[in-house]
Amino acid sequence: MINIINSKMANIQTFEFKKNKFEEIRKCSFSSNWPVVYLIEDGKELYVGETVNIYNRSNQHYENPERRRLNKIHVITDEEYNKSATLDIESSLIQYISADGRFVLQNGNHGLRNHNYFDRQKYQAKFEAIWKDLQKFNLAKNDLVQIKNSDLFKYSPYKSLTIDQRAVAEELMHEIKSGHERAYIINGDPGTGKTILATYLVKQLSENKETKHLKVALVVPMTGLRGTIKKIFKNIKGLKANMVISPSEVTKNYDILIVDEAHRLRQRRNIINFKSFDDTNKSLGFSANANQLDWIMKCSKSQILFYDKNQIIGPSDLPSEKFEKLAFKKFELKSQLRVGVGEDGEKYIKFIQDVFDLIEVNDDKFDNYDFQIYEDIGKMVSDIKEKNSQMGLCRLVSGYAWSWASKKDPNKHDIEIDNVKLKWNSVNHNWVYSKNAINEVGCIHTVQGYDLNYAGVIIGPEISYDPVKNKFIVFPEKYMDMNGKRGVSDIEELERYIINIYKTLLTRGMRGTYVYVVDKELREYFKKALLKKIKA
Repeated sequence: MINIINSKMANIQTFEFKKNKFEEIRKCSFSSNWPVVYLIEDGKELYVGETVNIYNRSNQHYENPERRRLNKIHVITDEEYNKSATLDIESSLIQYISADGRFVLQNGNHGLRNHNYFDRQKYQAKFEAIWKDLQKFNLAKNDLVQIKNSDLFKYSPYKSLTIDQRAVAEELMHEIKSGHERAYIINGDPGTGKTILATYLVKQLSENKETKHLKVALVVPMTGLRGTIKKIFKNIKGLKANMVISPSEVTKNYDILIVDEAHRLRQRRNIINFKSFDDTNKSLGFSANANQLDWIMKCSKSQILFYDKNQIIGPSDLPSEKFEKLAFKKFELKSQLRVGVGEDGEKYIKFIQDVFDLIEVNDDKFDNYDFQIYEDIGKMVSDIKEKNSQMGLCRLVSGYAWSWASKKDPNKHDIEIDNVKLKWNSVNHNWVYSKNAINEVGCIHTVQGYDLNYAGVIIGPEISYDPVKNKFIVFPEKYMDMNGKRGVSDIEELERYIINIYKTLLTRGMRGTYVYVVDKELREYFKKALLKKIKA
């Protein structure tokens, strides 16, 4: 036995993971009838567990061929541990180690749950101390704050599901095990955990003995998010990066295709590469007017589509009618994971939807969500930068209402409001995590699908408000996304896209959203709506 560390909060002891060495574990005071957490590893792969009998559990693990390949076991003990605490710490370790990237995890993802219990805050503080100890001994790389801000953490399949996520997952697994072949649509507002549930299902299907023979892929239309999930799958036992594909890669036959952000599937309208699109249609025997949903339906026996019609942001996105025509079984996700705390997050989402749907907002306050409307854009920019220095992952974003001059000449700025000069994002791929992102402004194409701690949203001059008619006014000439408006002759269609863009931008911030509205009439409309919340 080697003592690694004995801190004030927990004792971590290391043993060789060999059958003839388990007697050393049995001699310890914590070997039976005491809750512990443990890590088994070989420098490359790792398994996390908890038990009240570490001696028996070690012997049981040794019978598993995958576990037997590992050579060290680290046992974390504490005189204040109880079963609830060790279950919680085990769940946290699985989630953070998976996102840390130091090891490939052998764990499954079924049964992880976050629940409240007496003195939970104290044990969460103990977890922070444990993590620092793991870093000291090269069992973890990154700080907890770094990991929590990373997209690898946010979209990991090792997440404790909400009640409605779990209900959907269990019913889908039951349907698939029963041999049903059909389409399923999971509707959900921003922040209800659609991507989390999608990655969870891939992991579940790949490890369940009744479904692991099925050919399954996760289709992610957005390039940046697809790259992120590929990285996640590389570090998880049983998953592979090539299980995450683009819509144009679905030309082989699959048993199940799970489609994240299905509202971003394309039709042949205002797209970048018409030839590639036409070639795929031809190879699948379709006419030129077929779309990516048609490809997915033809190339799979069952389809699980995660969808939000309020995030359709341009003419290349499939209209909602295409999905409504499907003979599908429908599910709803409602619990808010991204925005705010508990019910406050749901109240904020409802507020944003009501404002843009021109509905009288109710007086339900969201005290725990930081929403502010600014008269001074310079102050908003400054406040977002200050928040970023405190917690990271705070960004400025805007609708596409200014030309991208800096793309051709990096010395030029793109946005100028009241002598405040700003530039659009200098990179497209994974901009949110890029080095200079805090000094730039992201557009819908760089932030859709991503979480931020705080979002500073600039609502541009392409949209105004008529207080007499209680309606929005859209100025096509001020909307600079050529692919977003080319061929769109119906002003109501363009208005719908622009409103959906702002609905999406205004629901990126997990802790808060700061807003500057260029148009004075629209700013007053927002302020009056917010005032009702403040006075409530």
